[in-house]
Amino acid sequence: MSTETRIEAARKLPLPTLTAMVVGSMVGAGVFSLPRNFAQATGVLGAIVAWTIAGVGMLMLAFVFQTLAVRKPDLNAGVYAYAKAGFGEFPGFFSAFGYWASACVGNVSYWVLIKSTLGTVVPGFGEGNTILAVAVSAVGVWAFHAMIMRGVKEAASINRIVTVAKLVPIVVFIVIVAVALRGEVFSANLWGGGERSLGALFTQVKATMLVTVFVFLGVEGASVYSRYARRREDVGKATVLGFLSVLALFASVSILSYGVLPKAELATIRQPSMMGVLESVVGPWGSVFIGLGLIVSVLGAYLAWTLMAAEVLFVAAKDDDMPAFLKRENRKGVPVAALLMTSGLITAVLAITLFSDDAFAFTLKLCSSLSLVPYLLAAGYALKLAGGWGEGEDDRRGPAKDLLVAGLAVVYTAFLIFAAGLKFLLLSCIIYAPGMILFIITRREHGRRIFSPAELVLFVVVLVGAVVGVVGLATGLITI
Repeated sequence: MSTETRIEAARKLPLPTLTAMVVGSMVGAGVFSLPRNFAQATGVLGAIVAWTIAGVGMLMLAFVFQTLAVRKPDLNAGVYAYAKAGFGEFPGFFSAFGYWASACVGNVSYWVLIKSTLGTVVPGFGEGNTILAVAVSAVGVWAFHAMIMRGVKEAASINRIVTVAKLVPIVVFIVIVAVALRGEVFSANLWGGGERSLGALFTQVKATMLVTVFVFLGVEGASVYSRYARRREDVGKATVLGFLSVLALFASVSILSYGVLPKAELATIRQPSMMGVLESVVGPWGSVFIGLGLIVSVLGAYLAWTLMAAEVLFVAAKDDDMPAFLKRENRKGVPVAALLMTSGLITAVLAITLFSDDAFAFTLKLCSSLSLVPYLLAAGYALKLAGGWGEGEDDRRGPAKDLLVAGLAVVYTAFLIFAAGLKFLLLSCIIYAPGMILFIITRREHGRRIFSPAELVLFVVVLVGAVVGVVGLATGLITI
């Protein structure tokens, strides 16, 4: 083995680190707000049904990424690459840009929650969207930017350590609450409301779906870093292992909380609600313990998502689907231009939160909305391959189970887009519209026709959606 080959092998990430990237990207702000979010919508039975539906749906997506990683080992940066291979360059661009924008908006929600948590000690931070909170958050954004500039491998290693550190308070919470669980309280919380019917249960479960979407964002974490994997098959293993681990944590946090406090009390606890639940069992130190864990968790998730966002832009540029300037790397192999653009958008959205009444809820829902189209396109590509409808010579019909898995993943993600609602679809168009300038620049760099007829139709649809969204914001029909 040559020296160059040994150096390249040393830069590759092993299965535990890839799995930590998946867990690290999913375990962020959402888990710490689960007790209250679920109690506001449903009881124990509804929570069990909701986690079952969300678990099966997201597991189908995890299996989709696992199958695609094995069947298409030449495609890197998963979400973007699969959309392009399945539906063409313009949809591929939308997937890359949407995934990147989703990661940036999600990162803003992390900063908002951190400052909201610290707001109990520093009143100037308020709910995380005051001038002081935004200014301090912006400093944090660029501090992380400087750290990542030292190297992707080094940042990934830090993330592995942070992932372990932030899981400790969550596991401790689960153990303590499980021991303290009171049977009479748990049984009293079995139903979510006065009406005990399947119809009422369905309504309750439906109300939890968007919450589960946000907490599971990042299931594709290992797929995005496929080019760094030591072994290609590790990408799929890391995806499924990470997902199952996180599902067990999320379901335990929300369901076990019903055995500590009545549903009415859980529904009114200040966010992050895990703090209040543990404090009710062990006293004030429990709140402080969870608060510290939240800050570590959110900063770790921020690191993972910033890495993934920059990676998607960089790989898209390497494939000539983004402007050439995004190909730039420093001596450490960090995509500096893509990282700069990522930190810039995060800072810009932070500034926008100054005008939001509920900055955390706004950024959470917008993040979820932006991520669903890339997920749908990836699932759609898996469906094409499983059905033998791909255009490549090796795109033969797959096993029947692959067709079933991909079909379920498509149905699940399409339903979630519908559930997100028109408001966030229009807000997403506002973000997509200026991003299309990058696509136009790329086509001109290569002397190619800017839009095909089909692409032009998609361009017009998004542009109209953006105009309607801006008018809605200007007239107050749409609020943030």
